[in-house]
Amino acid sequence: MGLLALDIAIFGADSILGASQVSLLVASGVCIALSVWRYKIPWKTFERDIVSNIGDVSPAILILFLIGGISGTWTMSGVVPTFICYGIKLISPKVFLLTSCVLCAVVSLMTGSSWTTIATVGVALIGIGHAEGFSDAVTAGAIISGAYFGDKISPLSDTTVMASSINKVGLFDHIHYMYLTTVPSMLITLIIFTVLGLTHTGAPAAQMDLYADVLSAQFHISPWLLLVPAFTVWLILRRKPAIVVLFLSVLVAAGAALVFQPEVVRAIGAEVTDGSPARVGFAGVVRMVFDTVSVDTGNPDVNPLVTSRGMVGMLNTVFLILCAMCFGGCMKSSGMIDDLSRILRPLTRSRAGLVGSTVTTGTLLNGIVSDQYLSIILTSDIYRDSFEKEGYEARLLSRSVEDSATVTSPLVPWSSCGMTQATILSVSTLAYAPFCFFNMISPLMSFLVALIGWRIVRNQQKPPVGTGGEESTVGSA
Repeated sequence: MGLLALDIAIFGADSILGASQVSLLVASGVCIALSVWRYKIPWKTFERDIVSNIGDVSPAILILFLIGGISGTWTMSGVVPTFICYGIKLISPKVFLLTSCVLCAVVSLMTGSSWTTIATVGVALIGIGHAEGFSDAVTAGAIISGAYFGDKISPLSDTTVMASSINKVGLFDHIHYMYLTTVPSMLITLIIFTVLGLTHTGAPAAQMDLYADVLSAQFHISPWLLLVPAFTVWLILRRKPAIVVLFLSVLVAAGAALVFQPEVVRAIGAEVTDGSPARVGFAGVVRMVFDTVSVDTGNPDVNPLVTSRGMVGMLNTVFLILCAMCFGGCMKSSGMIDDLSRILRPLTRSRAGLVGSTVTTGTLLNGIVSDQYLSIILTSDIYRDSFEKEGYEARLLSRSVEDSATVTSPLVPWSSCGMTQATILSVSTLAYAPFCFFNMISPLMSFLVALIGWRIVRNQQKPPVGTGGEESTVGSA
């Protein structure tokens, strides 16, 4: 943690481009050295857990590369410029932040994926907000808040399924119980974004029209391009695997680029090759999928909206994930996670203390192991016995884990979620984190509800032997 803090102090937002990865590897080495030298833990144990951790995130790495491909093809095919042009005309600046948050919540609820929502709808909303005079950090906060709300209560979400299944709670029982903390958190978030929108002076209408005119001059804007995201949503609703959905979306968007933006495709291909139109067109399509490409609109303010880093833009994120998985595996193998749990157990003697400790641990583990899935699993493992011993329902544990480990993950710059969202939206984690109101309110709401005792009950237990038959449980809290 000290090294990561030093990285941020020296490199700032650029720390996630390599410095944080080095710190994670150094910390992993120190962890291994201490464990092998002092506690005689064999190297094979560390190797096994590191390999296991990296294997567990291999599907996520493939998804990241496909998201990079979507970013490039959706931008260069005209899908994102079309969204921006229509959004400027249809969404009033006064309700833009509110609309963005709600729209991302709905899409994420339907898809079960915050990453997919942010990589598609979120990218377009960043462009609209930029044109309407909002800072990219505020817009990113609204996008991420909505996306993680939908992800958290969607039955299609992998984190929701994981938190319920490993704690042996029915999926919909888990979701319904989360409403008690999630809905109030979201309502407060929407109120904040409404106030921010109403107090926003907004960009001049002439400036917004200029953005639309510049994009229209470079791209063929057509409602037919909206069939690409519609096709993607249709695949998602058919519950196709995420990798299949993203791969097909890249192919369809690449085809749309050839049909609707042939000049753009040729210009991108001509930068690396010449010859027949087919050769140049092929090079243009391949480059927009994997390479950093941009269109010079003649307006420096608009150019960032039509720039994509493709698959290569995800390499730093993959680098970070691999290093984080190494560190997480070392922490697990060394037994240090178990030691941390023993330190926290004295704080779990009251209802509020138990939930507060769980929420705090879930949040801190996102910074320690740098992955929300590991945080969910480890936090559940650490506190399961405590919840059972105190007689609380398992769904209270699963909800507390979701209120912390899931939603705070994008707030950590060196975590897989924080790095991914910063890469996709081109906004540093430290910049957007203060505006992710839902993600910050959720853990606090979980503790507040536990403090009040709203809908929290203890299971009825038999009195322990030797108590003379006295009632050993506390009823409804």
